[in-house]
Amino acid sequence: MRYAGTSDAAGAFSRTKRPLREPDRARFLMKGERRMTSSVALQTEPAPVVACTVSRDVQDFDLLIEDMETELGEGWGDLSFDDAIAFLEQPDADALEFLAIAMNAQDEGNLVRIGELITMAGNRGVKVIVIAEDVSPSVLHRLLRSGATDFLPYPLPEGALREAIARLRVPDPRPMMPPGDPASFAHGTQTGREGAIFAVHGLAGGVGATTFAVNLAWELAIKDKKNGPSVCLLDLDFQTGSTSTYLDLPRRDLVYELLSDIPTMDTESFLQAMQVFGERLHVLTAPADMLPLDLVGPDDIAALLDMARANFDVVVIDMPKTLVSWTETVLGHANVYFAVMELDMRSAQNALRFVRLLKSEDLPYEKMRFALNRSPRYTDLQGKARVKRMAESLDIDIELMLPDGQKQISQACDHGLPLSENAGKNPLRKEIAKVAASLHELIASEVEAG
Repeated sequence: MRYAGTSDAAGAFSRTKRPLREPDRARFLMKGERRMTSSVALQTEPAPVVACTVSRDVQDFDLLIEDMETELGEGWGDLSFDDAIAFLEQPDADALEFLAIAMNAQDEGNLVRIGELITMAGNRGVKVIVIAEDVSPSVLHRLLRSGATDFLPYPLPEGALREAIARLRVPDPRPMMPPGDPASFAHGTQTGREGAIFAVHGLAGGVGATTFAVNLAWELAIKDKKNGPSVCLLDLDFQTGSTSTYLDLPRRDLVYELLSDIPTMDTESFLQAMQVFGERLHVLTAPADMLPLDLVGPDDIAALLDMARANFDVVVIDMPKTLVSWTETVLGHANVYFAVMELDMRSAQNALRFVRLLKSEDLPYEKMRFALNRSPRYTDLQGKARVKRMAESLDIDIELMLPDGQKQISQACDHGLPLSENAGKNPLRKEIAKVAASLHELIASEVEAG
């Protein structure tokens, strides 16, 4: 059984350890040599070994054994730490795709050896997934800095290994960073031009700001699949951010590791904390746990945005509804700052206070673009009159009229798919695609000019 038969909600979705039964593997890799069981030796040529578990004792990680068998069949083996280093020096290691390094608290005294193994694997082009149980965050951070590709907690969540393997098998479209020169690495541009930043801020709860941000990022990413801009989506709502839900992505502990130590962030750690959706969109989800919005300061956010636009042509940011100390930082860096609202009193009052704040603090108000979600239909003359009166009373221009997508919107969000994948003919999706097309033309013109 993979799931615990507990009655509480948490236990119902957590995997538990069970007594280890002898794994029915075709062979183990021991000291760099293949050893086959007698039953397999009588059969056809065994499948090539594309992955290896590396641990002090693999039998301490029974769920890992089970998942490796499920995902790779007979195409994997097992090594100790010392044997893994020896094996990587042999020609047989050329077929390896990745190493799954499994460790627990007892292995923290062997970090130097494990770090050497990770570095050596990276030099051979072999990716590394660290599977850790009861290991401190500082240790994980150190291993990731050594070059580990991904991290998974143990016991393994259902499907986590499958997703990790899928991620590492996705070709990375970015060129390799020149060693020792992070500032010169500008993905998607040959001139070192900084990427464009589009921030999305909901002026009230439930106005559809995250839906707009997620779908805008996706439409920009798929606009031109051959020569289109590289796009990333940053969820900076550390408490209730839901981009991971809307794109069906797991919330990873690496996000907290990145945000809690931004001064030491480099290109590698930044990209490792992100996930790829649909092989086109890179996403930095909200952390796994609710965190205070002041976890980071203005300088931290500035460094994060500089890193994002140095690696991507377009950065879309899903902002928290609450104004924080670094909201001004995002506004200052953004090319366009979308404020999403509805045709109701709460949005009008919040918009009025927001505009007053911007003008009183002499902030770049000209970057603001107000978007009215669930706007009146073309034939709703009374509704259009209300929109006009609200814009006049607030002294703003409502430039984007986003139609009501109705039930298809919530269904697409619940399914974890962008509207283009779940409801391509939805009127809201069509309008967001138009916005993305206009922004895409703007980016293309800047590239030609720059």
